[in-house]
Amino acid sequence: MNVKPIVKSDIEIAQASKMKPITEIAEKLGLIEDDLELFGKFKAKISAAALKKISTNESGKIILVTSINPTPAGEGKSTVTVGLADAFNRLGKNAMVAIREPSLGPTMGIKGGAAGGGYSQVMPMEDINLHFTGDLHAITTANNALAALIDNHLQQGNPLNIDQRRIVWKRALDLNDRALRKIVIGLGGPVQGVPREDGFDITVASEIMAVLCLASNLQNLKVRLGKMVIAYNYDKQPVTVSDLGVEGALTLLLKEAVKPNLVQTLEHTPALVHGGPFANIAHGCNSVIATSAASKLADYVVTEAGFGADLGAEKFLNIKARNEGINPEAVVIVATIRALKMHGGLSKAELGREDTEALTKGFANLRKHVETVKSFGLPYVVAINRFISDSENEIATLKELCGEAGMAVALTEVWEKGGQGGIELAEKLLEILDQNTAKFNHLYDLSLPLEEKILTVAQKVYGAENVEYSTKAKKQIKDFENFGWDVLPVCMAKTQYSLSDDPSKLGRPSNFTITIRELKPSIGAGFIVALTGDVMTMPGLPKAPSAMNMDVDEDGNAVGLF
Repeated sequence: MNVKPIVKSDIEIAQASKMKPITEIAEKLGLIEDDLELFGKFKAKISAAALKKISTNESGKIILVTSINPTPAGEGKSTVTVGLADAFNRLGKNAMVAIREPSLGPTMGIKGGAAGGGYSQVMPMEDINLHFTGDLHAITTANNALAALIDNHLQQGNPLNIDQRRIVWKRALDLNDRALRKIVIGLGGPVQGVPREDGFDITVASEIMAVLCLASNLQNLKVRLGKMVIAYNYDKQPVTVSDLGVEGALTLLLKEAVKPNLVQTLEHTPALVHGGPFANIAHGCNSVIATSAASKLADYVVTEAGFGADLGAEKFLNIKARNEGINPEAVVIVATIRALKMHGGLSKAELGREDTEALTKGFANLRKHVETVKSFGLPYVVAINRFISDSENEIATLKELCGEAGMAVALTEVWEKGGQGGIELAEKLLEILDQNTAKFNHLYDLSLPLEEKILTVAQKVYGAENVEYSTKAKKQIKDFENFGWDVLPVCMAKTQYSLSDDPSKLGRPSNFTITIRELKPSIGAGFIVALTGDVMTMPGLPKAPSAMNMDVDEDGNAVGLF
């Protein structure tokens, strides 16, 4: 009789593990207790003084982890990121992790957290996936303080002549709540404010999140906050936070949140978990402060960018890396057999059965992401993130497909085996890094017109034939050129599920056009957001949200958190 193995949940694995005091983890990095601002025994922020102290250290090598287009079958990009860093340390290398903080929206919704999984997790996973050190609350508060100050400005005579119909700053909440996408405020008479339409974004889509993650220090954060466009006046000219005179107050609310958070993996590898902009709306990377600090503290830094290489990796390389002068040395492209079979035409319910034909068909999606990474001049390794349901025949087929295509590939079993399961991947990366073949370049020059930048990304990264613009988007491009914003990079807001802007087109679609419906200025962050398809900045909850399974036991331990 075949007995199915008992598979522990992520939270069961995490709760059975034993953490080291965070001061011990810091010692591995050459930090002392005075360099930390402690949040209990197992979490800490690195102080501003310590960040300044380490800034002159030699920089380590940065490895970016990305993936194919995600499907509901899951890819495990964060899991591979954590497991790879653990594998480097098992090989005697000084490595650490730099990843994003989870949003409560997807945590309580359907996607899950962002602390990895199985035996490749960052700890304490319960804290990280919930309130952590309060960074997202601080960003939410700063966002909504600005909204309140704008409405108070209208109420107190509106000396900036803000057109209440053209206020672009929304309120924010770090939850999925579709009912708040469009609202009306200020009802109830003159003393209750000025009536107008408003709406909510999810906190991780707030420009303040993007600003915090791209700021190089506290003073740079203040400058960027001041540049944020909040509205247009009756002459249709932009009004900024600096015009309102509140960038100092916003910086004050964020002065602790800007410091990176130090935690550890299950195998006690140091990890910086800081910031979390969505990759299908914003740029999808952890903070430049955390990534830069990690590179000054370790010889090898493993970081990730949200969703597939068409979103997070493209933005990491064209926006984040350009912004801070970061030069990644190699890329890991995570692929799963389950997801590739789904890209090959199978439904989620069919993924448990062996199907090398669907796998072969879905391989086209992986091939396109490899082409994208190569276009940036970066070497790569494909990481096959193994699932329990993968057959030996399917694994052999995928390895053969990669071999025929000339792709470096490594079977990765970090979910089940922790760092030991990432040794093959780590060793292949070390070979590549020793060869020093990276010739990193950006896909476009900032001097190009906005339309050319958008077309470059659409054609080179997505494989689109062309780009079409709504009447509104065409007018916005002309306005943005007049305001001098056309010199900024573009941040494409697009579905994560497809290379196109249609989430139903899986695999490697062809003969498609990307439609830009609207542009959003994120001048503080330093990019122009191009909204495509039906992508929304405030998600909704699914029919059966993950929150339905969550609870707390009589001892105060979390239950059902993945």
